[in-house]
Amino acid sequence: MELIYEQSLKLLLAVILSGLIGWEREKNHKPAGLRTHMLVCLGSALITIISIDYFTADYTRIISALVTGIGFIGAGTIIAHGSRGIHGLTTAASLWVIAAIGLCVGIGWYLLASISTILIMAILFLGKIEPKAKKSVK
Repeated sequence: MELIYEQSLKLLLAVILSGLIGWEREKNHKPAGLRTHMLVCLGSALITIISIDYFTADYTRIISALVTGIGFIGAGTIIAHGSRGIHGLTTAASLWVIAAIGLCVGIGWYLLASISTILIMAILFLGKIEPKAKKSVK
């Protein structure tokens, strides 16, 4: 019974951490927002938990397949607009890294997951000051 409590707390932490990133993406009207980020992180944590707690085989193979699969989801957020450029790369990258957050939480590396979330938030904040910096350079 103790295992299910630990697993539940891992899933809850995955949802909370990914919710912070997803909220930022949602607030800025990006292709993948709050629910998408939460679901990707929850799924990553869940697959990691199942791999570690219930299978005796090498769980790193399952985790590597998970990271590859997330690439397909990220590809769906990238849109090419011809001469106007490509949009959605940052959101695709945020989905990829949010899957890594889920992996960390699923393994039990809570501090690494939390610090990574803070760093992601800081990096995404740079998107707000980047246009101002480009204008000041010109």
